[in-house]
Amino acid sequence: MILEEVVLPAVDGSALHGDLALPTSMPVMVVFAHGSGSSRHSPRNRAVAGALQQAGLGTLLLDLLTEREERRDMMTAEHRFDIDLLTSRVVSAIDWLAAEPGTERFAVGLFGASTGAAAALRAAAERPVRVQSVVSRGGRPDLAGDALPRVAAPVLLIVGGADTEVLALNREAAARLRVPYRVEVVPGATHLFEEPGALEHVARAARDWFRRPGDHAFEEER
Repeated sequence: MILEEVVLPAVDGSALHGDLALPTSMPVMVVFAHGSGSSRHSPRNRAVAGALQQAGLGTLLLDLLTEREERRDMMTAEHRFDIDLLTSRVVSAIDWLAAEPGTERFAVGLFGASTGAAAALRAAAERPVRVQSVVSRGGRPDLAGDALPRVAAPVLLIVGGADTEVLALNREAAARLRVPYRVEVVPGATHLFEEPGALEHVARAARDWFRRPGDHAFEEER
């Protein structure tokens, strides 16, 4: 799998940096929306992206913040919870893929972690024709607010079984969705899925969902 560094224009004129891998057998590009205080270099997202690439899907690991915004966020944490800003950056990535020769024909999946999950869900609501599926890992879908009932793509919410507060928030958010969804509980896993086998569980579940959106929907856990 060949990784290419790309620079995407955002709607506000900012330049966003990403790592692009084209699909090899599945015509789907998965855009990663990282979580609080993270970046496209997140080892957890990169591990999941690697598993998706091995399965033949394309990936776009994206920095949702510019370098200047990241430096300020390190001190103030103000941007990581700016869901409007993060959503606009995910939408910019979706639109960029639609306009680029070589990616314009692919369907788009969104993979969001932590606050990035809220941005992914809101972006899916804004681009219902382009987005075919959404996956959240340890996410905060509740922060998507009024966008939840407008999401048109099947949604997989993956949460650690020991991440009890976030699990409750995911269940509440799932009840507001009007599309096929699944809450996948990883037994014994905490918020960062650092336990043995937990991240592999996430990667398998995400891979299967992006391949066949909506399969086993409305189930609570395996």
